[in-house]
Amino acid sequence: MSDRPADLVFTGGPVLTMDAARSRASRLAVRDGRILAVGHDEVEDLIGDRTEVVDLRGRALLPGFQDAHVHAVMGGMELARCDLTGTTDVAEYLRRIRAYADARPELPWITGGGWSMESFPGGTPTAALLDRAVADRPVLLQNRDHHGAWANTRALELAGLSADTPDPADGRIERDAGGNPSGTLHEGAVELVGAHVPPDTPRERLEGLLRAQEMLHGLGITAWQDAIVGGTDGYPDISDAYLTAARDGLLTARVVGALWWSRTKGAEQIPELLDRRELLTVGRLRCSTVKVMQDGVAENFTAAMTSPYLDGCGCLTGNSGLSFVDPEALRSHVTALDAHGFQVHFHALGDRAVREALDAIEAARAANGFRDTRHQLAHLQVVHPSDVARFRALGALANLQPYWAAHEPQMDELTIPFLGPERASWQYPFADLHRAGATLVMGSDWPVSTPDPFEALHVAVNRVLPEADGPAFLPDQRLDLTTALAAYTAGSAHANHLDDSGSLVPGKRADLVVLDRDPYTAPEALAETRVALTYVDGARVYASPTA
Repeated sequence: MSDRPADLVFTGGPVLTMDAARSRASRLAVRDGRILAVGHDEVEDLIGDRTEVVDLRGRALLPGFQDAHVHAVMGGMELARCDLTGTTDVAEYLRRIRAYADARPELPWITGGGWSMESFPGGTPTAALLDRAVADRPVLLQNRDHHGAWANTRALELAGLSADTPDPADGRIERDAGGNPSGTLHEGAVELVGAHVPPDTPRERLEGLLRAQEMLHGLGITAWQDAIVGGTDGYPDISDAYLTAARDGLLTARVVGALWWSRTKGAEQIPELLDRRELLTVGRLRCSTVKVMQDGVAENFTAAMTSPYLDGCGCLTGNSGLSFVDPEALRSHVTALDAHGFQVHFHALGDRAVREALDAIEAARAANGFRDTRHQLAHLQVVHPSDVARFRALGALANLQPYWAAHEPQMDELTIPFLGPERASWQYPFADLHRAGATLVMGSDWPVSTPDPFEALHVAVNRVLPEADGPAFLPDQRLDLTTALAAYTAGSAHANHLDDSGSLVPGKRADLVVLDRDPYTAPEALAETRVALTYVDGARVYASPTA
């Protein structure tokens, strides 16, 4: 024990260290932003006249959560726009859209999103329906998963879309019986209209980041990886918000930015990525990752599968989804990025995309040897059983979005029938990956779904949505609570190369969260857990009103 007193001591509750032994303690001391000691009664010897003592009152202390896949700036900006989340009622969508537009007559475009595909027949709303809310101004609203959008007639007209407009190579336009665009756009087709939306301003991006940061700290999140920083292919470049916040001392979280790999370019973009990595590494910001979106999503049949989707009658179609980057080129690109020390963060949702990503990592390992690049595959909705063991063998991290692994209409009506029974049973194989020795990390993909770690942990442990009464979804794939908590703390810290955080061990950063309870007392009610206090480097960044 040091002779100099601690700055901060926590006492009176379980300290869940998430260290290698997953040990528990009852006291923790902090000095100069680092964990000084973890233990029991002896830690109280470090309390001095100026030490702040936090009585946990039986509440748990954990490492701060780290979201390994989130879109913080995007989500923060959407909080200020037309918000359709939290409901699946079409009449409520139209009411909110109309109210938002009426309150903002100066806006040339109405934007926002959060609608669910389950709300509409076939998951595809129409422009005529949207016209009932707003017809005099263009409207473009992203769906909940941000892989599609809903446009009104005015937006389609301004973009010049007609029956003669071909589908882009990386997307699809929904059409009526006459071939005319009907109002729903998938994947790359969104940009046909999105290119006409006035761009966000730097101020809007910075305000979005700060709005998101405040909310995420309130959920116990102390660090994250933003999965799209510096976009093309229809994604805005939000890197200036992070750079400004980091330079001006406004960034209180630790952030890893994933630089966007443009699927319309090839290896010629690598020098620019290297330059951006250097430019965007300042303060608490480090942009040392490259994001490759290899496929789409299952609900609109763009997730890349090893066999074709079924149709509504259960017969094979001719569609197996999209691989946005040619698999052979992907192996070459990932090998080059690995050689430059980049982590590659794949969007890999279908089993073919997962296999293509693993093949690319295998090629990089063969060419470059095993480097500490910690490549990761996010989403992993469908994983072929023969590929599960490859994660451990290749050192590929399994980046899970656990909130999606549950029965709900989008799963039961728009996904399972079109996958078929066998392939549907391969979905979100969390326990199989864990048993096979894969390193698990967790993220929310907010604003696609909830940013609340405990709502996601509830599904990871129970395989049912909070407050759901139905059966568990593939219950053999449940994780135990300790494994799930470790994935959202130590696992995500590993994915983010933030090795001096993620567990409560002397010498590590004092990135801490105090909960309102011990989560082990009622694992079946994890979603009810709330955050009382959040600390970054030992400094309080959030306190609940009842803390």
